Amino acid sequence: MVNLGDVFPNFTAESTIGTIKLYDYLGDSWGIVFSHPADYTPVCTTELGSMAKMIPEFEKRNVKVMAISCDGVDDHLGWIKDIKSYCPDIKGEFPYPIIADQDRDLAVTLGMLDPDEKTSEGLPLSCRAVFLIGPDKRLKLSILYPATTGRNFDEILRVIDSVQLTAVKKVATPANWKPGCDCMVLPSISPEEAKTLFPEHKVHSVPSGKTYIRTTPQPQ
Repeated sequence: MVNLGDVFPNFTAESTIGTIKLYDYLGDSWGIVFSHPADYTPVCTTELGSMAKMIPEFEKRNVKVMAISCDGVDDHLGWIKDIKSYCPDIKGEFPYPIIADQDRDLAVTLGMLDPDEKTSEGLPLSCRAVFLIGPDKRLKLSILYPATTGRNFDEILRVIDSVQLTAVKKVATPANWKPGCDCMVLPSISPEEAKTLFPEHKVHSVPSGKTYIRTTPQPQ
């Protein structure tokens, strides 16, 4: 199991683009590893198709994408044809690799087996996990969905925007934040420092009289 802040394992695995060694593949980029229960299944087809169409948005954010399941490379390659047929907007080569994890080594290491979903042979399948890896190779975000619930990839882009912003600016993002919206000044920032860093910030009055709710336009 990998926890937030842990160094993400530098795995080596076979994929639809050949052998991948994670750190070499990522270089100085951010990375997304997202798992799916099985190839040739309906919800997974919609997910990988959605991600393929959104790859330009991830590239804008310097994020490299990899999918992974407990199927083999041959199954991945055959299934890609179905994904492209179901999602005809995907043109040319499939835009990101799909990693094979037939021995379930990565699924166990990353804690992404779903005990309620099994193959016909009784083997557990991967849940729908999302791991965001920073350029420092540490885990910045993880989300686990059950196999029955497809992901919202717009939300994944939103949290990437938040994580990348808050990695370099002394702010946090409030509920339902979107890029361009007001942010929260961190509680650790003193009133004097806030005046310097965020001259347009606002302190919100609350019954407790405490001044912990401070908003500011998103810093550039």
